[in-house]
Amino acid sequence: MTVLLSADVSLWVWLVTLGVILGLLAFDFFFHVRQAHEPTLKEATWWSIFYVGLALLFGVVLLVFGGADMGVEYFSGYLLEKALSVDNLFVFLVIISSFAVPRADQQKVLLFGIVFALIARSGFIFAGKALIDNFSWTFYLFGLILIVTAGKLLAPEKEGEDEANNFIIRAAKRFLRTTDHYDGDKLFTIENGRRVLTPMLLVMVAIGGTDILFALDSIPAIYAVTTNVYIVFTATAFSLMGLRQLYFLIDGLLDRLVYLKYGLSVILGFIGVKLILEALHKNQLPFINGGEPVDVFTFDAYTSLPVIVILLTSTVILSLVSPKGKLLSAVRSVDRLANAYLNHNYEVAPEDREANFQKMVAAQNRLMQFDNAKVDQMMEETGATWAVEKATRAHAEATG
Repeated sequence: MTVLLSADVSLWVWLVTLGVILGLLAFDFFFHVRQAHEPTLKEATWWSIFYVGLALLFGVVLLVFGGADMGVEYFSGYLLEKALSVDNLFVFLVIISSFAVPRADQQKVLLFGIVFALIARSGFIFAGKALIDNFSWTFYLFGLILIVTAGKLLAPEKEGEDEANNFIIRAAKRFLRTTDHYDGDKLFTIENGRRVLTPMLLVMVAIGGTDILFALDSIPAIYAVTTNVYIVFTATAFSLMGLRQLYFLIDGLLDRLVYLKYGLSVILGFIGVKLILEALHKNQLPFINGGEPVDVFTFDAYTSLPVIVILLTSTVILSLVSPKGKLLSAVRSVDRLANAYLNHNYEVAPEDREANFQKMVAAQNRLMQFDNAKVDQMMEETGATWAVEKATRAHAEATG
């Protein structure tokens, strides 16, 4: 009963935890991802429930064996990291669309993204702990990073910004042998008698690069909730588990969460301020208050948890009930599907391209439930009108 009472968790607890996480990832690969297929709604629902339930059960175990403080810190960190992970799914969606990844093969890409994210974030977790233990200014730095990140979330998106077309991808295409043809979910294939990289490997590289950028934001955020490295690691790991199934479960709802970034912006801003206040409270920097602690108000984990819960719940509810949010998500869906059809960089089977076009038509038909004037205005503002017109002309030419 005393194993988890200290922030210094026993080695055997670490080993058991790592064994469980690695076992779950292996199970996910061999029993779900190895054989390429598109998960059904039922499959995605049940496995999403399983992973969320597992994360909550682990939190209850911490609450019982580690005490209220560890339990509250874990649940605060888990909710925060889960919200950030869902936000990351938007970028995964853009990358997967940009590379025109076949639907049945998207599971392997997502699982790779989760594994790489876990590896990258683990590195940042232990690096962050080393900084916190050895440099008194670390919380000032983390607080500033989160406040800047909060501001960036509110900035308007840049048109034409292509997450997949980054430096690494351009370099790979220039210096390595690549092909624009998919060969199932293979990373390499033979073309004209030569071994070449497939787009499947390139999309994994693109997602791996974004995972590193995500870790730069998420790790400072969770260290604002707790400095217990075991809680930081487990909350991060369990927030990533089941993300693949969640992607397919909320695929249609992903565009509906139009206000999620605003909620995350407020949360990250709040946590950034919290970190700076804690840094001032424990100040040792000689140029601030003569190196003495500053008497300021600080927030504890019991304050952070309800703030995170209230903001996330409000954001999701507002996104789902807002008429403007519904219209914007519907228009974004049309725009994304039109651009997916127009994407000629990576060649897919004709039937898959036709399926993309029919999905675009269906998404257009769903716009009829909204006011025509508002639809036209938003279609023009997002550039969806141009994309749909071009996709329609291309489809007419392709089908004669």
